[in-house]
Amino acid sequence: MARRRGWGGSPPDSDDEASRRIVAAAVELIGRTGAPIGIADVAESLGVIRQTVYRYFPSAEALIRAAAIASVAGFLDRLTQHVMGLDDPVDAVVEGVVYTLAEVRRTPHLGILLSGSHSAVHPDGLTSTEAQAFGMTMIKRFDVDWERYGYDDSSLEELVEYLLRTMQSFFVSPGTPPRSDDEMRRYLQRWVGTAVAAQAGPAEAR
Repeated sequence: MARRRGWGGSPPDSDDEASRRIVAAAVELIGRTGAPIGIADVAESLGVIRQTVYRYFPSAEALIRAAAIASVAGFLDRLTQHVMGLDDPVDAVVEGVVYTLAEVRRTPHLGILLSGSHSAVHPDGLTSTEAQAFGMTMIKRFDVDWERYGYDDSSLEELVEYLLRTMQSFFVSPGTPPRSDDEMRRYLQRWVGTAVAAQAGPAEAR
């Protein structure tokens, strides 16, 4: 049970509630600052000592991952609505990537999860279990009959890795000036679209 101190005068009733409130505070701080935060920042916002936060999250990296994952569900719902009706794999992938890149600008948590920018020790966060699972969940929400286009689970996993690496390149270096959404669509259609379509058999090729 969480200690009865701090918490804005309203301490949590259970460890589960304490963990949820810590994650919620981290989400709010990342959204406000647009950058990774530390255990001390979250502890200060809750009016508790750092050791209280460490009871639930062993490191700032673990806490930031939890905050990012907590933000993903709403994004996936919005993405599903945005790409609804796109049953061509190239159209769906291109629009999904464009939408995700735009959402990262509005939702810093998402970029932190996908890019691994929260970790100086493990900068390959885009290949983490969380990022790969996120990507698979994202792509399987598309209205695409992936099997018809020659994709099994193994090739879908490789496609997800390819898309995550592509998106990370734009997180790290968006360009000067950054491409507009329409410019990004044309770029992705030409280059990423060719790679996505290459998996399809002759009967299904664009």
